[in-house]
Amino acid sequence: MISLLQGATDTANQILDSANTITQPITTAPTELHFIDLLFKGGWVMIPLAFLAFLGLVIFVERYLTIRKASKSESNLMLQIKQYIHEGRLDNAIALCKNNKSPLARMLEKGLKRIGRPIKDIEAAIENNGKLEVSKLEKNLGILGIIAGIAPMLGFVGTIIGVITIFHDVSIKGAIEIGTISGGLYTKMITSATGLIIGIISYVLYHILNMMVERIILRMETDAIEFIDLLEEPGK
Repeated sequence: MISLLQGATDTANQILDSANTITQPITTAPTELHFIDLLFKGGWVMIPLAFLAFLGLVIFVERYLTIRKASKSESNLMLQIKQYIHEGRLDNAIALCKNNKSPLARMLEKGLKRIGRPIKDIEAAIENNGKLEVSKLEKNLGILGIIAGIAPMLGFVGTIIGVITIFHDVSIKGAIEIGTISGGLYTKMITSATGLIIGIISYVLYHILNMMVERIILRMETDAIEFIDLLEEPGK
């Protein structure tokens, strides 16, 4: 009898050990966080943030391609214009600028069409046209700068609204549960993180485009001065 009871006890212990080894991985398995799931947990604020991110990307790509096209080296253009002016072939120089389709060419074309007038008038025409070309290059850059400032603030608004909601629920329940607060708070912080990421990227892209525009402005100013000096040479 004793041997039978001992055998039954050993069998029960083996069954319990097997059950523990089966259930242990299930209870201790960590919950994985996926990036897409976190984004969906951010709430309605993620919709305007996604719109700002898309708008900023579209503006950057469009402006980058436009500015890059305008920043192509035009070293031969100025040399050819000099040659035409020295040879007295003004019409050829104007036609060359019309066919070039660059901001520098359009600026120099304004000056070429006013040759024969006082130098001050030519300088004013070149300067005004240069400002117009620069404004075309800087089109929508201000919007990208606004996105860089608005996105982080919008993300903070989403987090604050989420925190208010959490503590409102706590006040209704009348009890503070750490799991509920921490679980709800980390999902609301997603909007702040997303807004900061969009803001930082937009800020960097905004300054990249600004530096590209500044290089074009410097080249246009240099060539404009060279063009005026060319007209002031004796015999011109």
